[in-house]
Amino acid sequence: MRMKTLRPDTTKLLRAAGLRSTRQRQALATLLFDCAHKHMTAEQVHAAATKRHMDVSLATVYNALHQFTQAGLLREVVVDSARVYFDTNTGNHHHFYDEESGRLSDVPASSVVLSRLPHPPVGRKLGRVDVIIRTVPAQKGA
Repeated sequence: MRMKTLRPDTTKLLRAAGLRSTRQRQALATLLFDCAHKHMTAEQVHAAATKRHMDVSLATVYNALHQFTQAGLLREVVVDSARVYFDTNTGNHHHFYDEESGRLSDVPASSVVLSRLPHPPVGRKLGRVDVIIRTVPAQKGA
C-alpha cells in the first residue's frame, strides 16, 4: 500500500509565521514546503514556478524568499557573494557545497566538532555557527 504524502496547509503555515496568505506566497510555499527539505537559489525557485505555470516574477520570488527567511520559514545560506541558497531545513546543521556542480547538501551538526570559538564582541552573544565544507572532485589514485 502506498503512503500518501501530506502537503502542508500553506495558509496556516504563512499565518503562523505572521505573513499574509497571498496567492503568490501560497504558490511559492507549496513549491518549497512539500515535505522534502530543499536548497534552492531564487533563480531555481523562479524556474520551478515557471515550469508549474505559476505567474510570478523573479522580483516577487526574491521578496517572498526574504520574507519567508525573516519569518523563520527558511534559512539563508550564503555560499559566496554571487550565490545564495534558501534552505527549508531551519534546524541546526551544516552544509557540503560541491564547487563543481553547485549542489548544497546537509551535514548533521553532530558530525562537525569545533574545538574553540572566539569570544563575541562586548555586548553580543553567539547566535549560530554556519559551516560550509567545500568539495571538489577527488583525484584518481588519491
